[in-house]
Amino acid sequence: MAKKIIVAGLGHGGIATAAILAESGYDVTVYEMKSEGTLGYDWTDIFDPKALKIAEMDMPDEDKFEYKEDMTFVAPNGFSKLYQHVPEKELEIKMERKDIYDHFIKNAVDKGVKIVYDCEVQKPIMLGNRVVGIRTSNGDFFADLIIDSCGMNSPVRRNLPKSLMIEKEVTRKQKITIFRAFYNKASDVEVDDKFKVLIRPEGVEGISWIASEDEHTDILIGRFEEFDMDEVNRIIENLRPTNPRLGTEIVRGGQFVEIPVRHPLSVMVADGYAAIGDSAFMTVPLIGSGIANSLKAARILAETVINDPAQAFSVETLWKYQVLFYKHLGTGLAPLECVKNLMFKFTPEDLDYCFSSGILTDYNVTMTANFGSFFDVIDFFDVPDLINKAKQSVADPVLLMKMIGAGNRISAATATCLAIPRKWDRKLVEIWAKAYTKIFE
Repeated sequence: MAKKIIVAGLGHGGIATAAILAESGYDVTVYEMKSEGTLGYDWTDIFDPKALKIAEMDMPDEDKFEYKEDMTFVAPNGFSKLYQHVPEKELEIKMERKDIYDHFIKNAVDKGVKIVYDCEVQKPIMLGNRVVGIRTSNGDFFADLIIDSCGMNSPVRRNLPKSLMIEKEVTRKQKITIFRAFYNKASDVEVDDKFKVLIRPEGVEGISWIASEDEHTDILIGRFEEFDMDEVNRIIENLRPTNPRLGTEIVRGGQFVEIPVRHPLSVMVADGYAAIGDSAFMTVPLIGSGIANSLKAARILAETVINDPAQAFSVETLWKYQVLFYKHLGTGLAPLECVKNLMFKFTPEDLDYCFSSGILTDYNVTMTANFGSFFDVIDFFDVPDLINKAKQSVADPVLLMKMIGAGNRISAATATCLAIPRKWDRKLVEIWAKAYTKIFE
C-alpha cells in the first residue's frame, strides 16, 4: 500500500512537492481553505523560470508570461539612481498569480494529486512528539507524513509542541506589509524609468515600486509597520506629480499582504512533519520573493522522502532535507537578512551617500528572484570596485562601523549555516539552532 502524505495548504512549494511524490507512487492529498479557482492575488508575480525544470514542471504557454524589464533603484533623496542590467540567461518571467497557480495545480492533478478545497487546516494532530495528521474544518485526517505549506502564519507550525524546537512566530521586523494595486493610466506621457524601486521613500523603513505598464501603473508600497488606506492615498498623492501616468482609480488589486523577510527556520522537520515555502521562511529577505526557492526546496524534500529507506519519515531521515536545503539555498539566504537589517541601521542620508559615492553600484542592485546569496551582491573579482568601496566607507566613520558590524554578522551567519549538523542529534541541533537564531536577534 502506498504511503499516505498530506500537504497542508496550497503553497507553491507544497503543490510542487505533492506532484513529484504522486508521480512516484505516493498517495498525496492537499487540503486548502480557499475555493477552487480563487487562489492567487489579482496581480502579477516574478520568478526564475529555471526553477520549474528543477521541480519537474514544464514551462507555461508563451501567452501566459513575459520577461521582466530591468528596474531603476532610486535613493531616498529621489535623485540618485542605480540601474539593473540583468543578463539574458538570468531573465525572470512575469505571470498572473492566478495563472501561476493554474499551471502548478494542473501539473499536480495530472500526476495524481488529490486536492480538497474549502477545507481550513486548523492544527496538527500529535501522537507523542510525532505529527500524525491535521485537524480541519471538515474533520480529522491522518497520514504518514504532513508537509506544511500553509504559509507564514501556518496553524500547523504555530501549534506544534515546544519540544520540537520549531519556531512559531514572526517578529514585526521579520515581515513586511505590502499594499499593491494597479491604477488606471492618466496619460500617455513617455516615462524614462518604467520600473522604479524607491528605497526608504520619505525616510520610512520600507520600499516601494512604481511600474508604468501599457494599460496601468503598478504600485507597491511596503512597510515594516502597519498602515492603512488613508496612508496609501497620501503616498499616492505625493507620487502623482512626478509620475504623470499614475491615475486615481484602482482597476485591479488593492490588497494588503504580509510577506516573511527573514532567515529560514532553524528547525523545519520533526517526526512525520516537514515545512516548506513561507511556512519555513524561504523567501529572499531583501526582496520577499519565494516562488523559485520553494520550487527548488520541493525537489530536495521529495527526493528525501523517496530515498527514505524505511519510509518512516522520522526526524532523523527528514533532517537530510534541511541539511541539503541549507547547502544549496539556506547558507546564501540567511546572511541576506543581515544585509536587510543593515538597511534598518542606515539613515536616509547614509543610503544617499552609498548611492552617490559608489559604495553601491549598478552591479550590486542587479538582484533577481533567483538572487540567493550575499555573494551575488558583491563582485569579489572586481578589485578596483572593492578598493573604491573601502575608500568611500572609510570617509564616513559612522557608516563604516555600521558596515563592519553587518559584515561580522554576515560572516557569522555564513559560518554557522555551513556548520549545520550533518546528522540528526537532538543536543547538537539544539546548540546549533540557538547559535543560528542568536545571530539575527
